[in-house]
Amino acid sequence: MGRLLLIALRNLGANRRRNLLLGTAIAAVTALMILLGSVGNGIQDTMIDAGTALVSGHVNVSGFYKITAGRPAPVLVHRQQVLREVAQLVPEARLIVDRTRGFGKFVSETDSVQTGLTGIDIERDREILRVVQVLKGSVEDLAGPGTVMLYEAQATRLGVGIGDRVTLTAPVLRGTNNSVDVDVVAIAKDLGLLSIMSCYVSKQVIQDLYLLDPDTTGTIQIYLDDPDDAAAVEARVKLGLEKLGHRLMDKLDVPYFHKFQTIAAEDWTGQKLDVSTWKDELSMLDWTLKTFNTVTMLLTVILLVIIVIGVMNTLWISIRERTREIGTLRAIGMSHGRVLVMVLLEVFCLAVGASAIGVGLGAGLSQVLTWAQIPVSEGFQVFLLSDTLKLVLEPGGVVAALVWIPLLITFFSLFPALRAARMRPITAIHHVG
Repeated sequence: MGRLLLIALRNLGANRRRNLLLGTAIAAVTALMILLGSVGNGIQDTMIDAGTALVSGHVNVSGFYKITAGRPAPVLVHRQQVLREVAQLVPEARLIVDRTRGFGKFVSETDSVQTGLTGIDIERDREILRVVQVLKGSVEDLAGPGTVMLYEAQATRLGVGIGDRVTLTAPVLRGTNNSVDVDVVAIAKDLGLLSIMSCYVSKQVIQDLYLLDPDTTGTIQIYLDDPDDAAAVEARVKLGLEKLGHRLMDKLDVPYFHKFQTIAAEDWTGQKLDVSTWKDELSMLDWTLKTFNTVTMLLTVILLVIIVIGVMNTLWISIRERTREIGTLRAIGMSHGRVLVMVLLEVFCLAVGASAIGVGLGAGLSQVLTWAQIPVSEGFQVFLLSDTLKLVLEPGGVVAALVWIPLLITFFSLFPALRAARMRPITAIHHVG
């Protein structure tokens, strides 16, 4: 085998120009695959990071309360008790916080904006600080009563700035409207789709607006060290809460604000708990990632097909040009199998070397593009939840490129290699061409 490998390497060196062109093509395709994979991983990481900080924990225990069968509200009663039970069920949680929920209309002297409301305790709930970019004011001021952080587009439409007061109105549980005055303490940079449909207020604002008891909340959000553990933790929390006597809702793989119509049609009153994962709550963004991954897969397949065809054609030409050489090797005793292995070793060595160079180029470009903080268009920001492009290189993608590209190319090189191995020595030696 060592002698065959040496012959294969010498043959590669004897045809430098052709192998250089072919190797460059393989390296370019590999680098492009690494880049596309890094972009996809970056989009996924950005969406998960922003979505779980702003909207959802990795696992959520939300409450829906119905005074009458047709009037559900996003309210979880007995907050302290449920928090203790969740903490006991998920001792490995990195962080457990609760947030109040609502929906209302901000009214200024010039305009109004309807939006979802999320009430947070900023002194404990620090997750949004990882994502939110404050342009004016301070998020820390949400610790004060009657405060709100608006996104830039919302503040611009309302015509308000830091220190201005706006009125927040909403229908309350008893079927009437209520309103509270809130002070703008921070204005944050827009974050795409999530900033269009939500804003943050102090928890006390929603309690005052909806006339809620202090021991109520909207959802309990559980943050884990590994988001991939969410499904297992969800199952454990469901089982544990059921054993503790809580009524649970049936599984709905949609964000919580899409569940109201289904819940309103169900014939029950009182409270039910809804246990969900970040994948459920961010399913509205999932199609973006699936679309990009589908396009990436199609491009990858097309590029691989082109490369495989190029390798096969090049190998056919090479075998034709080396017919007399192969005939001589067969005449001096080289078997069919050894000729086959020699040709395949040539292709495999070329593919491995080119793939390794392509992986290095792709990884390097991924890092450079990430450091460059390339801005993305406003339309893409709506779904990416970020104003810059982030690329994430995963070891699994690198290993896959280093393993599967050489193996795939070598496999399809088997057909011309078999032709070379089946040559009759006498015919090959007398070949002219």
